[in-house]
Amino acid sequence: MEIYSFVVAFFRDGGFFLYPMAAVFVVGVAIAIERFVVLTKTSVENRQAWERITPSLKAGNLQEAMKVAEKSGSALGTVLCYGLSRARATSRRDDIEKAMEESLLEIIPRLDKRTHYLASLANIGMLMGLLGTVIGLISAFGAISTANPADKASLLAASISVAMNNTAGGLVVAITLLLSHMFLESKTTALIDSLEVGALKFLNTITERTAGMAPPPAASAPTPGVARNPLPARGTA
Repeated sequence: MEIYSFVVAFFRDGGFFLYPMAAVFVVGVAIAIERFVVLTKTSVENRQAWERITPSLKAGNLQEAMKVAEKSGSALGTVLCYGLSRARATSRRDDIEKAMEESLLEIIPRLDKRTHYLASLANIGMLMGLLGTVIGLISAFGAISTANPADKASLLAASISVAMNNTAGGLVVAITLLLSHMFLESKTTALIDSLEVGALKFLNTITERTAGMAPPPAASAPTPGVARNPLPARGTA
């Protein structure tokens, strides 16, 4: 109850700019929560997909691995689908790697989606707080110069309260959203790194399997038309 009373008094004494600042804060927190849920879900799905696909890859059953990857619906499954599709057409490592790099170019923007908004919203919230502070100080100086001597103290206190509340509100918005941005950026980077590691493990598995199935090199036949040197006859000097 004390927290509720404090928040109500804070907004009452802070003036108009606290309300758009609060709207910016709510939008930023909503984006941060949505991104956290999506990234956490993607990370779990990738881990589960890899655990289901690995046995088929080690067994050399690319068809089954393809079915499992498509069924998983995960980001890692999409990357492996690109690689498996190319692996069925060619055994060259470079071609398979390029196919998976293409899939990463499609997936990474979806992982970074809307996260960069948090930094912008933090700056907007801070600037709104600064503007509210300036407005409060202008009101304070106006109260000193024009108000009656009996009312100067109360008007000055109210104007300074507006300025300080806006400063505090802007700092709260900026700090919260910037910390959220840093956390989500690190989580996104870790997720992208895990996708690249999964793609590399897949490439190594496919390459080892292809190398194991390669036929041994054939023995070189003697060049036709070239006779061997005859052995010297017995008894000849």
